Amino acid sequence: MYDIIIIGAGPAGLTAAIYARRANKTVLILEKGAFGGQITFSPKVENYPGFDSLSGSELADHFVGQALGQGADVEIETVTGIKDCGDHKVVTTEDGNAYEAKAVIIAAGAKHRHLGLPNEELHLGESISFCAVCDGAFYKNKTVALVGGGNSALQEAILLSEGCKKVYVVQNLDFLTGEVRLQDTLAKRLNVEVLLGTVVEALPAETPLSKVTLRRVADHHVYDLEVNGLFVAIGLQPENEAFADVAELDERGYVASGEDCHTGTPGVFVAGDCRQKTVRQVTTATGDGAVAAIAACQYIDSL
Repeated sequence: MYDIIIIGAGPAGLTAAIYARRANKTVLILEKGAFGGQITFSPKVENYPGFDSLSGSELADHFVGQALGQGADVEIETVTGIKDCGDHKVVTTEDGNAYEAKAVIIAAGAKHRHLGLPNEELHLGESISFCAVCDGAFYKNKTVALVGGGNSALQEAILLSEGCKKVYVVQNLDFLTGEVRLQDTLAKRLNVEVLLGTVVEALPAETPLSKVTLRRVADHHVYDLEVNGLFVAIGLQPENEAFADVAELDERGYVASGEDCHTGTPGVFVAGDCRQKTVRQVTTATGDGAVAAIAACQYIDSL
């Protein structure tokens, strides 16, 4: 039996593993896919303390190396559920395995909704970004398109407009869905053009990205738009269904937990983008990881 099982190997989960191992707790990390989480999609990271500039993949490698160097165990498996057995928990996986631990930290993250187009994978981490705060500075005095029309998209567009030569906002509906205040702010930016009733039809196979193909919904007119980069802001999607038995989920599927990272189940904690929060950045994820690990260690010591 492990002291702590951590579900997810993004910045939150890996930070939790580092803190737990430094507290001399045995740790198993269960990750279903790639290590590093959403940060691996960022071409450069220049807002993480201690590093002037590095790629998201490089930062993730630092996290992974430190966690493994501290002695955390890792298994590549998809978690299907958590069973609360009182003084211990049982975590089950698609491979039919069952792992026991005194405490569990859910750090499954939330994935950005993708466009679902051919060639999209070619441009992820290069010319397609999901975070203007992270990557907007790399497009200073350049032309970008942003897909989306909600609050997050409009906030991203406003931020991009401060440094980009031109920002196209591509919205599939005939109206923006973000707050009127944000729409008014965006309307005052002379370098922003909103393309309503329009969708991204195709992405080129060549890299780096130099254009996107758009289609007007009303008349199906297809045309190319020259851009240097593409930002996608059509929402995040948590994958917390497997944890609903031990953690309350809100209407959007995020774990209903505050800054203390506690869930409604003793011994089960949550960290990172999969929980309710207003700011989802790598720094807030690592902060959650530290808080959740300390809370888990305190819980174990009280048994």
